[in-house]
Amino acid sequence: MDRRSAKGVNQGVAPVTYGTGDRPPRGDYAKARADYTCEQDWAQYSEADHDTYRRLYARQLQQLPGRACDEFVRAVQQLGAPERIPRFDEVSERLMKATGWQVVGVPGLIPEEAFFALLAARRFPVTDWIRKPEEFDYVVEPDVFHDLFGHVPLLFDPVFADYMQAYGAGGLKASRLDACELLARLYWYTVEFGLIRTPAGLRAYGAGILSSAGELRYSVESPEPRRVAFDLKRLMRSRYRIDTFQATYFVIDSFDQLFEATAPDFTPIYAEVRETIASSGEIEAGAVLPGERQFSVTPLPA
Repeated sequence: MDRRSAKGVNQGVAPVTYGTGDRPPRGDYAKARADYTCEQDWAQYSEADHDTYRRLYARQLQQLPGRACDEFVRAVQQLGAPERIPRFDEVSERLMKATGWQVVGVPGLIPEEAFFALLAARRFPVTDWIRKPEEFDYVVEPDVFHDLFGHVPLLFDPVFADYMQAYGAGGLKASRLDACELLARLYWYTVEFGLIRTPAGLRAYGAGILSSAGELRYSVESPEPRRVAFDLKRLMRSRYRIDTFQATYFVIDSFDQLFEATAPDFTPIYAEVRETIASSGEIEAGAVLPGERQFSVTPLPA
């Protein structure tokens, strides 16, 4: 087995991740299959686990108006009753009818090739464990609430669903070009922490924002972070942290813009970005380049 193939096969240990953080990934990787998927084992959730999910859901639902994009607000009800952690197979049944996607369980963060392969097959990996009570306000890595509430609703949107599949297919190619870190930045600044411009103002569509009570308000209302227009090559040079609120958010005009901007072959783009990094360096989070378009925000009433 060559090095590339080995990266996508479960070895029973947590994978390496990009970004900067102080904690290794957690999760029971020994129970996962070779492609890192695992059964949900819904019976393992305690009443306390279900209560944590219910309280997280209720808090985030209250935060959505005026902060989340309309596509997300319309689709979040597709997760089902919020009182208990949803069963993945029930969500998958509704998702399959809408856009041909399904939800599959994973023990936590998985290697890039395994992740890309799942997305390319329209299978979205959802972590099977839920955060501990002391992590109610903030959890460093994705849990079942982050993945279900944050990511899955937008998979009911046809354009975004197609973008996610295209991202997975592009990721498999990026792994052959040794460009996974550049592509990971695209995922981070769009799928996880993206903002979209609407006639009513900036709204969040990134799952890392939508599943966080603190960052949802911060991302669209606080004067502290930088909000700059989406630029693929600039984004690929931009560093990020995985354990704090973001210092920079990239703003798209529409999901169509996102899909069209990332549709071309990235091979020459990777080469150009590498040349720019070699000559001018990477861009630190929070930095603003000369002439860069920025967006201002207006806080909602408390």
